[in-house]
Amino acid sequence: MTPELPQTATILSSLGQAAFVWDLASDVIVWSDHVGAVFPDVPLPQLCNGTEFGKLIEPERGVRSEAMRQVAPLHGVDGTPYRIEYGVRTHSAAPLIWVEETGCWFAGPDGRPARAHRIVRINNERHARDEQLLKLSRHDPLTGELNRTHLLATLAEVIEESQRFRFACAFMLIGIDHLARINDAFGFDVADGVVLEVAQRIRARLRGGDTLGRFSGNKFGLILKNCTMDDMTVAAERFLAAVRDEVVPTKSGPVAVTVTIGAVSVPRHARSVEEAVNRAHETLDSAKRRRIGSFSTWRPNVERDAQRKVNIRVTDEIVTALNERRIVTAFEPVVHADTRQTAFYECLVRMRQDDGRAVLAPDIVPVAERLGLIRLVDHRILELVVAELASAPDVTLSLNISPETTMDPDWWASIESMMRAHPGVAERLIVEITETVEIQDIDDLRGFVTRLKDLGSRIAIDDFGAGHTSFRNLRKLGVDIVKIDGAFVQNLARSADDRAFVQTLVELARRLQIKTVAEWVQDDSSVTLLRDWGCDYIQGRLIGLASIEKPWVASRAVLPAAS
Repeated sequence: MTPELPQTATILSSLGQAAFVWDLASDVIVWSDHVGAVFPDVPLPQLCNGTEFGKLIEPERGVRSEAMRQVAPLHGVDGTPYRIEYGVRTHSAAPLIWVEETGCWFAGPDGRPARAHRIVRINNERHARDEQLLKLSRHDPLTGELNRTHLLATLAEVIEESQRFRFACAFMLIGIDHLARINDAFGFDVADGVVLEVAQRIRARLRGGDTLGRFSGNKFGLILKNCTMDDMTVAAERFLAAVRDEVVPTKSGPVAVTVTIGAVSVPRHARSVEEAVNRAHETLDSAKRRRIGSFSTWRPNVERDAQRKVNIRVTDEIVTALNERRIVTAFEPVVHADTRQTAFYECLVRMRQDDGRAVLAPDIVPVAERLGLIRLVDHRILELVVAELASAPDVTLSLNISPETTMDPDWWASIESMMRAHPGVAERLIVEITETVEIQDIDDLRGFVTRLKDLGSRIAIDDFGAGHTSFRNLRKLGVDIVKIDGAFVQNLARSADDRAFVQTLVELARRLQIKTVAEWVQDDSSVTLLRDWGCDYIQGRLIGLASIEKPWVASRAVLPAAS
């Protein structure tokens, strides 16, 4: 040691550090003064012997010697630098002290380490910080369970093992029911408390070797090893009861919570992470639609698989038809109930096929709505209808749009642009909104209706009576026309219930000064009833079905009035 070493040692000690020289041949370590302040519980004789000090090191005693062997020696006065980190534990019950050791070693004539000059420092805080960061990178900060990335990585390992060693597992998705309502009613902090409590209740009922992780905001993923189909059902009932049987205490009071579970057997019904997640998700959604708080297992379904193949085929056909301009309109007449003179034409979607046949709207629209293509179809029909109105100044047309399209800013921008480009068209356009889908935000829809009416267009509610819209909403929306669902009209002559229902609708609409259209009119006796009740317009097989040909181009013969 140099004369300056005691002063240097004092400085190092104040920083929680100590210096030493290790002679590897004699295995003697000479420490700076105040080393006892850095290692207060280690006897000095044990510190001064390399082998004895090595007995305290975890996880591997030879970590220091290995570090020197892994670096080629640099010959010269500066030595070969190295840095290592290890833990020191004085006895089995003592806490682990994390040590960072840096220095240089010097080679002997044989090129092997002969001497080392080093500084050690305690870095428990930094190591704890690193451990916390590592934990946060793997675990959900709220529940402490695995995050989605590491849950799916574990699932991949389990699937691979189950296929190699031929054992059954299960992957479950556990969804907390109505968590969004809890958010709205009590706030996010209470919802977080519910999520944490649900995680703890599930965790308390796991076996050793099971893996729980947070899949998303309101869902947990659960991997159950060595789990048959029967075991899966028993486990699911255990988890359902754990959450359902006792209310969750929160700072805002007790909250009743349930979960719904969808599961898939691995590798029997899922041989990849993608299959396991998709099928568990699909089953969870199906279980929620059937009954909240229930459990369902994925099973092969021939009809479902066949429908998906149809969806894929029809999707491709719709996109191709849009690109090739094979989406066209057919025109169905709507006539005055008293005179049977044409009032306007409803424009219906058709798709021309390569063989010249046309696919009907019922075969296109439901699939387009289900698969998110209806917006593209509605845009195309709007273009076609406006073009027809611009070329036929005496014609009034109506077009149907999906409720989703009413919230589409691109569709609205398109119609505004087209109305400006073709003055006078808006007054001859009727926009029909399907009533079979529940109106989620009546105020947003009212804004859409108001803007369209400001342009001069009229608004109709299609299929009224088959869905959720009330007369109160009709008045609030300010619609101009109600089209009575044909299911109530087609049997008017034979069904007293249908007659009572339709007559009531017509009378209520008249009081609200809303025009009515009866769809699917089949016979003259129905026309007589509708006319006597005050229905304004009729359409259906009796009047004439939709045709791709433009009726106003041909001779406009007036249909004979009913006798």
